[in-house]
Amino acid sequence: MKKLYVVVPCYNEEAVLYETAKRLKSKMTTLIDAGKISKKSHVVFVNDGSKDQTWEIIEKLHSDDSLFSGINLSRNRGHQNALLAGLMTVKDVCDVSISMDADLQDDINAMDEMIEQYLSGCDIVYGVRSKRATDTWFKRMTAEGFYKFMDILGANTVYNHADYRLMSQRALEGLAEFKEVNLFLRGIVPMIGYRTGIVYYERSERFAGESKYPFKKMLAFAFEGITSLSTKPIRMITALGIAVFSISILMLIWSVVGFFRGTTTPGWASLMVSVWGIGGLLILSVGIVGEYIGKIYLETKARPRFIVKEFLNDDKDE
Repeated sequence: MKKLYVVVPCYNEEAVLYETAKRLKSKMTTLIDAGKISKKSHVVFVNDGSKDQTWEIIEKLHSDDSLFSGINLSRNRGHQNALLAGLMTVKDVCDVSISMDADLQDDINAMDEMIEQYLSGCDIVYGVRSKRATDTWFKRMTAEGFYKFMDILGANTVYNHADYRLMSQRALEGLAEFKEVNLFLRGIVPMIGYRTGIVYYERSERFAGESKYPFKKMLAFAFEGITSLSTKPIRMITALGIAVFSISILMLIWSVVGFFRGTTTPGWASLMVSVWGIGGLLILSVGIVGEYIGKIYLETKARPRFIVKEFLNDDKDE
């Protein structure tokens, strides 16, 4: 039987952690009793530098039940780095992993079908939302627009998939080959290849606590994904520059013809619109190019994406 490690990134999740542990234990027990996974399987909570009692709760869960393991990062590194830290820490001690958030919005029961598809030969199984009935109109519009926009820009993502996924050990080894500092796992994982599957599920409301992704943070996350996976924004700047230059040539011709025909009307309006328009495009273009240069700067430094301070796991030496 295969050893499953469920990796759960946590940041200030004290309000929900006990309930999450309770539900995961019930599911893991069911899978173990059914002979689907090994008795040495674990749930690994990754503490991403929480400021509340999250780590203390993880320590207590581990001391009370060996099913639960814990990874304590040296400081807050963000959701994607915390998730990667968990996956990379367990890749050598597990046969298969499932990653999910701690807020209980992901349907734990979808794990059953994920395991079935894994046993049928899939190395990666994506948990995909079947609908967004629990979202507000604005959240649904922006989220779905994000996935469509990513596809337009050439980023290979799975529509309506977040970070609820199963990965085999060899898929995790493939993920370890990607060394970039600017992480966007939703776009990186599809690059690994291997046979994949999809499990559809309905996402629930957050059980307790506050969302860690308000609108401002979601925008930053989307921009991170776009600039980490696609060079199309730079190509769009080039196309825009060509278009603006072409228009300026046409305007020059029009102005010369008007001058000789005596129909020119001097005025500030057209001049100011042109100055502000071109100036805005230049600043925007420099900003986008600067974002890519900044990412190159971070990549060349090759700083560690995470540092594990402590790993609580009874089977880590096996």
